[in-house]
Amino acid sequence: MRFQVCSSALATAVLTVGLTGAATPAGAADRTPFLDRLHTVSTVASTVPENGDLNPYGTFVIREDKGDLHRGNILVSNFNNSVPPSGEQGRGTTLVQITPGGQRTTFATIDPNNLPGPCPGGVGLTTALTVLPGGWVVVGSLPTADGTSATAQAGCLLVLDSHGTVRETIAGDGINGPWDMTAVSSERRGGSERRSELFVTNVLNGTVAAGGAEVDQGTVLRITLSSEGDGPPKRVATTEIACGFPERTDPAALVVGPTGVALGKDGTLFVADTVRSRITAIPRALTRHDSDGIGKVISEGGSLNGPLGMTLAPGGDILTVNGGDGNIVETTERGQQVAVKQINSEGSPPGAGALFGLAVDLDGDAVYFVNNVDNELDVLH
Repeated sequence: MRFQVCSSALATAVLTVGLTGAATPAGAADRTPFLDRLHTVSTVASTVPENGDLNPYGTFVIREDKGDLHRGNILVSNFNNSVPPSGEQGRGTTLVQITPGGQRTTFATIDPNNLPGPCPGGVGLTTALTVLPGGWVVVGSLPTADGTSATAQAGCLLVLDSHGTVRETIAGDGINGPWDMTAVSSERRGGSERRSELFVTNVLNGTVAAGGAEVDQGTVLRITLSSEGDGPPKRVATTEIACGFPERTDPAALVVGPTGVALGKDGTLFVADTVRSRITAIPRALTRHDSDGIGKVISEGGSLNGPLGMTLAPGGDILTVNGGDGNIVETTERGQQVAVKQINSEGSPPGAGALFGLAVDLDGDAVYFVNNVDNELDVLH
């Protein structure tokens, strides 16, 4: 079920909180922010595979051993190909797997001419990356023909098995430039059926036609997948749960629009509104059957500066990385910005849209993140 009308483009409330002079919310327990426990940035490995793909975007820590996937390793998707000097955006076809010790292997090289289903425009792997139970890898594709936004097409979600073979594509029904994603899975009918809910941001609704002008048409879709036995998960429903996010094409970044998403413990979905430097909250994300517009703005400005990737800290705080200045920011679920750190690698220019995907390690004491200026996976620990 999908609603095509954006029912509420404006937020119901705005809370703007900076780091300076921010008060602790009434009744909140005193605790040390997660980022204040981490002190060192180290390089884990280069993300460049054998074919030379560049611009790492998606980052996911693998939770179970399955096939060629190994628990605790980090999966990374590449958005650019290797055309000099910096590759063409929307043409990267590789997923690499990296051990915490820095050993890199190529998990998959996807042939856009040999897909099992439709993916309008081909393959250009985005920040939208997750691994579902059973070792099913789902990654977004926002493809271009020549690295420019003028040739960008709708793309799809690609479903790969645990050996790196594309088994299915999920396209259409609102999927239009899938940019980032988070997911949650559960078992039903005594464990015989597994359900997964994908929350996917889309950034191409009206952007290409607008020719660089800002349009308020970015969406978040909840895509329900079902699987039984050893077969790949199949889409059973698509629901638009948020819409009206600002987005625009950009010569340097290809497109700028709603990026990071993270699901809170109470079912609230948090969204990084990159264009407006704010975080919004969509309530009842797992169960709602309508769009909440952009939801409620819980934090805006302050240390947020073009937030891109998003994940949750072990205590539930929201972690975002800035495209504008290379900082990572910690924000409570109530919207208070409680910590900020510069995490660009030494020698990298601050900002420059270098930071996209990030993920907390399985021990909950470090954050992996990609730096696409240096084409490497780094860790804050």
